[in-house]
Amino acid sequence: MNDKRLRQIMIVLATIGLLVSIYMTVYKYTKIEAMCIGSKDCAVVNASRYSEVNNVPVAVIGMGGYLSLLAILWLEKRSGFFEQNGAMVFFGISLVGFLFTVYLVYVELALIKAYCPFCITSQVSMTLIFILSVIRLIKQT
Repeated sequence: MNDKRLRQIMIVLATIGLLVSIYMTVYKYTKIEAMCIGSKDCAVVNASRYSEVNNVPVAVIGMGGYLSLLAILWLEKRSGFFEQNGAMVFFGISLVGFLFTVYLVYVELALIKAYCPFCITSQVSMTLIFILSVIRLIKQT
């Protein structure tokens, strides 16, 4: 798989993650139960004490992460620092996102014992982004 194709897939995955994060941010602030689309676990996860970090919703953190990833992919097309170092910066941010994802999966499975389908969608997206960033980095060396 060439770099252009990897970038395209990562853009799609980051966009999915961003849309899910926006959706869950709206839910976090509005608490409209219908947004959980019949998943009681969604409400349980979002009402838990783990749904925020220092009073910032995890979904907002996710929005920032996915926007950062999309921005780096966009900046890589420009000359300069990101053209030469974008893949490494992208890898670093995706690594942090993946490690946070592993923590959130642990929280859902072990502590809350509830499974939010939207959270799982974001977790899968971030995991795939991380895997693709590793593949991309290896191919560039």
